[in-house]
Amino acid sequence: MRLIIRDDKDTASAFIASYIIDRIKAFGPTPSKPFVLGLPTGSSPEGVYKNLVRHHKNGNISFRDVVTFNMDEYVGLPREHPESYHSFMYRHFFSHIDILPSNINILNGNAPDLEAECIAYEEKIKRAGGIELFLGGIGPDGHIAFNEPGSSLTSRTRVKTLAYDTIVANSRFFGGDIAKVPRMALTVGVQTVMDAREVIIIITGSHKALALQKCIEGGVNHMWTLSSLQMHPHAMIVADDDATLELQVKTVKYFKSIEQVASTQGFTQVLPDISITTSKRDSIIEKLDSPRSPESSSPFVITSSSTPTSPTSIYSTNKTLSINNKDASSQRPVTPEPVLDRMADRLPPSPSPANTKLSVNTPLQRPMRAVTPDLVPDRMADRLVRTPQVAGQGLDGLVVDELPLSNMGQRIAV
Repeated sequence: MRLIIRDDKDTASAFIASYIIDRIKAFGPTPSKPFVLGLPTGSSPEGVYKNLVRHHKNGNISFRDVVTFNMDEYVGLPREHPESYHSFMYRHFFSHIDILPSNINILNGNAPDLEAECIAYEEKIKRAGGIELFLGGIGPDGHIAFNEPGSSLTSRTRVKTLAYDTIVANSRFFGGDIAKVPRMALTVGVQTVMDAREVIIIITGSHKALALQKCIEGGVNHMWTLSSLQMHPHAMIVADDDATLELQVKTVKYFKSIEQVASTQGFTQVLPDISITTSKRDSIIEKLDSPRSPESSSPFVITSSSTPTSPTSIYSTNKTLSINNKDASSQRPVTPEPVLDRMADRLPPSPSPANTKLSVNTPLQRPMRAVTPDLVPDRMADRLVRTPQVAGQGLDGLVVDELPLSNMGQRIAV
């Protein structure tokens, strides 16, 4: 994954627009082989769309052979609503370029069956040969599209409940009224984005600095769905200086040094091999269009006849089997009946005395333990050496045969 750092949002947006144009030109799209582009909404890509429109009007790029798939759409919001993503895309991009209306794909948040709409959207992407380049933005919590924190990193297009922080952040598009913000949306999944052959994310502003830090310096975590890009072979993040405020200084210097070396050598990013991507596209379409036989399309049904309870029910001793007219020597042998086996039967018999007959129920005769002799009482007084008394020597010569009993009360002077 590469990190491209620019001074501000305008220069970052201009870089991405030029990058997308170079990708489309290098691909060489035709009506039969269009360039498939994934697009986001929100405030982050507005500058990118503005630059793409400017390049188109200057004759630098045509979008006639480009097919687009948008990331998401609100549920229950009319298509004509000024804050629907249909209205957003036509207002900022589609109405200003030469793209064919039939090549525009946006999820329908008012479909009668939302789940079927999501499944059909994934099928459309596959039939188009997959997405060549997916442009995206993120929220302050690091979510891609509407894949909120905690979303599965293998998720596909589905219905998603919006997090409260996302509702508050998007209320700025609805006059600051949280009650007007839809609570649900249709969104592509994290895996849908990861399946694109190239992913570019634009991150600008200090309020998204923590999300960028978690993506670049942290590990892959479903609480920061942006971090999944660490596993993508061709992912690139374009950020402004404000978005890098949470990164370590050495991290910023590292990625800037990489870009400096790349520009010195005359390249910016190694392009995915067009021949490989084209072959993958053709194989996907061919696989989808190939007819399926009833045997391959219908699941195998397990019945009682297909799961015998024992081998003897098939390989009976009274039945002669013939497999492809082979002789009897090639037939599978009859499985013998299982024989009960006990560990005790494997032990060798131990010799026993002639006059002793052991049986299963006869306890083994063990030798008796030697009798322990009676304990001899022991007193400390018995260990003292008795000294004979010497007359006239007073207390020093008095040796008491046995120590008198003493207690603390007798030691106190009266």
